[in-house]
Amino acid sequence: MRIHCLQHLKNDTLGSIGVCVSLKGHRLTKTLLYEDPVFPEPEEFDMLLIMGGTMSVYQEEEFLWLKPEKEFVKKVIDAGKPVLGSCFGAQLIAEVLGGKVTRNRFKEIGWHRVKASAGENLNSEAGLNSELPSCLFPEFTAFMWHGDTFEIPTDAVRLFESEACPNQGFIYRGNILGLQFHPEADRQWIRNLIKDSGHELVEGKFIQPEKEILRHEHLLEDSQSIAFSLMDWFEEKCGKLKLNKQLK
Repeated sequence: MRIHCLQHLKNDTLGSIGVCVSLKGHRLTKTLLYEDPVFPEPEEFDMLLIMGGTMSVYQEEEFLWLKPEKEFVKKVIDAGKPVLGSCFGAQLIAEVLGGKVTRNRFKEIGWHRVKASAGENLNSEAGLNSELPSCLFPEFTAFMWHGDTFEIPTDAVRLFESEACPNQGFIYRGNILGLQFHPEADRQWIRNLIKDSGHELVEGKFIQPEKEILRHEHLLEDSQSIAFSLMDWFEEKCGKLKLNKQLK
């Protein structure tokens, strides 16, 4: 599979998602938004990954590449390509699909519990034919680092929630997946983020100090398993959806 990635931070290693892509033997290309970004045509890749960032989707005047990036993502969605977004990436997808992105009531930083949204995992209009991977139920612990949140776009299905943030994930038409948490988080990825954005680790109800974040590194193995399961599930969903369209 040819996967194209939109990367917003120089020190973003892609973490567990990058490992998964490599193990599967997929071809990976990137657009580096922090440099002079050049966007490929949708027919040049099979899936789009949109990674996280420390910016907000409404900062178009500060980040001049944001508007062209949104136009590119809309073009990719309109072309029917699978898209997976993490944190900022999910917020960007939500806005492109018509959902509002605003400040969340709480900043959520560190390891926090996430659960599947009861009764909202199945929706034939969204192209879902079965439940999410069983290993993700009923709850799991995921790494967070965000202050914004997104509305669930019209016709999308809410998948996950947490105590601090009701909208932790959604799927749209079976091939657009937005995740507020960071499935890609691994040891180096987290340490890079702390180095670059450690000033955000202030006192807060859902903000863990650096020592607590690093003390929970035993959670990394399960986090990687969740990332792999999500990628497997999403690729399978998109493959079935593509096949069904071809048979019609």
